[in-house]
Amino acid sequence: MRIDPDLTFEHKLWQGGLAHVAGMDEAGRGALAGPVAVGAVILPTRSHVSLSGVRDSKQMTRRKREQLAPRIKQSALRWSVGFASAAEIDSLGIVAATRLAALRALESLVLCPSYLLTDFRLELPELDIPQTSLVKGDVHCLSIAAASVLAKTARDAVMCELDLQYPGYGLGKHKGYGTRLHRQALERLGYSAIHRKSFSFHKT
Repeated sequence: MRIDPDLTFEHKLWQGGLAHVAGMDEAGRGALAGPVAVGAVILPTRSHVSLSGVRDSKQMTRRKREQLAPRIKQSALRWSVGFASAAEIDSLGIVAATRLAALRALESLVLCPSYLLTDFRLELPELDIPQTSLVKGDVHCLSIAAASVLAKTARDAVMCELDLQYPGYGLGKHKGYGTRLHRQALERLGYSAIHRKSFSFHKT
């Protein structure tokens, strides 16, 4: 049975006087190429906020994500997406680079959140902002699910642009993940400038 995310976590915080609750999630953490992206979404406290159909971006088709992304942006009080490049991932490691992308997303919000709801493994201990990391947050929490959709659609768009700059890898199809097509292209062409040199891939 499919579980749709709702505003249960947000309502508890809103009722406690925390009006600006930001949901955050990442996309591209496990890819072999391209940046990692982190979305941040602050939904308004109006009880009638409805984003029917929004859920974990991995459970949605590309077409559905692209249909819902504009609605999320229109409904949100604030939204943003931050990136960390493949070079930064190689230099800092994927955990630190993902946190860097998250910090960039928060900076772009302009409005400072009063609380963060993050998907599991996206903790930001360097911030003084109170926060909760939720296991399967994108499945249960609407703010996090909305952030996952924006992160995924924004990163997919970047990967399609990179596909034009680095032809032959099929980046527009697999978005940098380690599919058979991608691994075979790596064997033929080697790493490009936007591949994560610190990541390994299994040869076919």
